[in-house]
Amino acid sequence: MRSEDILSTIRMVRQENLDVRTVTLGVNLLDCAAPDITQACEKIRQKLRRCAARLVPVCDDISNKYGIPIVNKRLAVSPISAVGAAHGETGFLQLARALDAACQETRIDLAGGFTALVQKGFTAGEHALLRSLRRVLAETSHVCASVNVASTKAGINMDAVLLMGELVRDIAQATAAQNGFGCAKLVIFANIPEDNPFMAGAYLGYGEPDCVINIGVSGPGVIRRALERALQADAALDLGAMAEEIKTTAFRVTRVGELIGREVAAALNAEFGIVDLSLAPTPKPGDSIGEILQVMGIDAIGAPGTTAALALLNDAVKKGGLFASSSVGGLSGAFIPVCEDSALAAAVAARHLSLEKLEAMTSVCSVGLDMLAVPGDTDARTLAAIIADEMAIGVVNGKTTAVRIIPVPGKRAGEFVSFGGLFGASALLEVRQCGAARAFVERGGRIPAPLHSLNN
Repeated sequence: MRSEDILSTIRMVRQENLDVRTVTLGVNLLDCAAPDITQACEKIRQKLRRCAARLVPVCDDISNKYGIPIVNKRLAVSPISAVGAAHGETGFLQLARALDAACQETRIDLAGGFTALVQKGFTAGEHALLRSLRRVLAETSHVCASVNVASTKAGINMDAVLLMGELVRDIAQATAAQNGFGCAKLVIFANIPEDNPFMAGAYLGYGEPDCVINIGVSGPGVIRRALERALQADAALDLGAMAEEIKTTAFRVTRVGELIGREVAAALNAEFGIVDLSLAPTPKPGDSIGEILQVMGIDAIGAPGTTAALALLNDAVKKGGLFASSSVGGLSGAFIPVCEDSALAAAVAARHLSLEKLEAMTSVCSVGLDMLAVPGDTDARTLAAIIADEMAIGVVNGKTTAVRIIPVPGKRAGEFVSFGGLFGASALLEVRQCGAARAFVERGGRIPAPLHSLNN
């Protein structure tokens, strides 16, 4: 790195909330499958002790060495639907407890990979995993789940979408004492990536190494301050020049992430996978995607122009990251998790930002409807319809998109909910015309893949 880049990086860390949001260790657990569930759980514990025991101390050492915070240390494993396919619903609950215990033992924050891939249909094992989710997400602290119900090549499995609507409602009720928090550990995907280091959607794909380090770097505050400095120098800065400033900043952030990732991988004798340059906000003021949009000139987030501003931001971040590294992967772009972003949450509370506008914004960002709190009485069919709409955006546009929605038991639109820590807080969004799509989602079957996917 040139001296000017080093000085810029020091400023980004000290003043602008630059951090490595997550170091995620991917571990292949397919070799832990066993005919006896107790044996399978023990094999998982032994492999994670062997592969993951040093993750937290190594990250702490490297963080201290460079003075760059590493916020989360996480685990992504092979789809548990394959590991526990022979053991039924009770077996999956035991596997979840084994993963949870391994996280506690190794001081890992969260574990992803309680995953089912059902975009074209269900296996018996995947059905059993899905039935177990109500208890798994209510009774474990560290385990996160993801379900891929659609892809551009397969279309949308509407039977799976309907089931996920019912499960989201059930998980919210099972964790009602925590305001439905179990749903914050479940994400429903179209086109799920196999190397995503961010939760709750992380899992280790079938083409990945046996043990791999993936890095998630986040710097909304860095981007915001870079734009503010550029505007101070030239108040007439046009949008093209703003995009260039974002690209330059994203380049520097990506280089930092790759440096940290390669050092962690070498220390753990693991392979280095990817840097995911995703602008993942936190509830902390100054660390917000919404604030970037405001600096760009959107006074009220959700107003006309918001989607275009987000498209510019997302594109520039991706281009800057790709120029900085040949190892960019995961999601890489701008996240809009409402509860986790103070400016977005404020826009919801002010009624500037609606469910419909958020859906439009997801067509140009990197995830989807994320950390969205809705009234607890939203029925399962309406939840399924919301999921189906978001899946359609991903399938038709050939992009990853997802839904992480939380029906908060006992609360209504406009009331406030807090999940604490990085999960944040927000007013509940109004869901209009509940039940109006009931007949549509109950038809089930599969929405076919779009024509352009069949020509590839």
